[in-house]
Amino acid sequence: MRFGDARGATMVEFAFTAPVFLAMLIGVLEFGLLLWTQLGLQHATEMAARCASVNSNACGNTANIQNYAVTQAYGLNPPPSTFSVSTPACGSQVTANYTFAFVTTFFGAPTLALTAQTCFPK
Repeated sequence: MRFGDARGATMVEFAFTAPVFLAMLIGVLEFGLLLWTQLGLQHATEMAARCASVNSNACGNTANIQNYAVTQAYGLNPPPSTFSVSTPACGSQVTANYTFAFVTTFFGAPTLALTAQTCFPK
């Protein structure tokens, strides 16, 4: 080896930058999944509250409303118990409580509790 020999410099630079790049990439993917899950829950509560107020044949009782909400949670497969139904003064209200598990939970990342709530007038 002589002074000014640049062999291996690319490998050293890659070793320094690759972990940062991969951490940012995984972070962006996790954040996207989190937003997708929140959007799916919000859509499910909106559609279920609307169905409970407008279509009493399909959504006449709590179990039917919860099952309908599950079908409207696009990209998710939550259990029906994720959704709760009530009838306050605003009309038919559907609330979702869901625990989002990050992909990196395997490495000790915590879970996050997501909620969505919609009230549709009768």
